[in-house]
Parts: sequence; C-alpha cells; structure tokens
Amino acid sequence: MNYEAVIEAILFTMGESVEQSRIALALEISEQETEELLKKLQKHYEEADRGIRLICLEGNAWQMCTDSDFYPYLIKIAKQPRKRVLSDVLLETLSIIAYKQPVTKAEVEKIRGVNSDHAVNRLVEYGLCEELGRLDAPGRPVLFGTTEEFLRSFGVSSLEELPELSAEQMEQYRQEAEQEVKVEV
Repeated sequence: MNYEAVIEAILFTMGESVEQSRIALALEISEQETEELLKKLQKHYEEADRGIRLICLEGNAWQMCTDSDFYPYLIKIAKQPRKRVLSDVLLETLSIIAYKQPVTKAEVEKIRGVNSDHAVNRLVEYGLCEELGRLDAPGRPVLFGTTEEFLRSFGVSSLEELPELSAEQMEQYRQEAEQEVKVEV
C-alpha cells in the first residue's frame, strides 16, 4: 500500500489539520511510522518545489496548504478574499488572550480597562479565538483561547514560538495603559 498517497488523500480531503494519531489509526500503523512518513512527504514537497506544502501545527497535527510563493498567481484566478483588518483594539485583545489563555472576558476587560465583548466576539467570528470551556466559578464564565487559524495567520506552529515579554516591556505597557486611562478620564 502507498501510505504517502493515503496521507495526501486524507489531508487534501479534510482541508484542515489532522492529528497524527488519527492518521496512524486510519493507516493502521504506529504513530512513529506515521510521523516518519509525514516528515518524508513534507521533505518531498519542499525538495520538489511543489505548489503545496505539508505543515505541522502544535507538534502533532498536520495540514496540507498552498506554498505562499504562489499566492500572486492564485489572486489572479480567484477574487482576493476580503482581508480582515485587525484594529488596535482587536490586536490588543488577541494579545491578551494569546498570552493569558485560557482567559475569561472579565479577565480581558480587567486588563484592558474597558468592555471587551465586541472585540472577543469579533475574534471568535474571525476564527482566531474560540471557546475552550467554562471556568468552575460562580456564573460559569466562558474561557477563551486561540485557534489553529491564529497560529497559521501569525506564522507560528505553537504558542511557545510567541515572543516573550521582558519585565521592562511589561512595565512600559502598564505605564502606557495607566497614562491612557488618565487621558480618557
């Protein structure tokens, strides 16, 4: 059996990332053998200079995607999708969720100092954030976190690749936030 062809069929058909364990189950082989096949296939696409790539997300899920070098040609064929513009408010909210997840809207609002319903809802609508469950506390507030779409959009394969904020940066941001609050009052 040509396992690589089966993997291609699975990833192409699913369209989204598929956990390595699910692929191994479908192929009825070990996860280690599956990982070796996936890495071999990934290398094949890169070396053959093909229009598609195989990427690994979060270290355990694989997805077939278009090589970004070919985007200009795709745009000529299809209408350019509406580019989502992330305002400063959305970026600020997304940053808080990315670094503090899982986090409730109330926690986001405490950090931002303003109501964040619209921003969080918009990020969920854009597929950059999602509900992760509920906090075991009075009112059972919804917990939010980032999605695989967030990782793809920002070009990282896991949250560990997000830049770390130094203590000086955190202090600078805190001072800026306090200054903004004073100006708005």
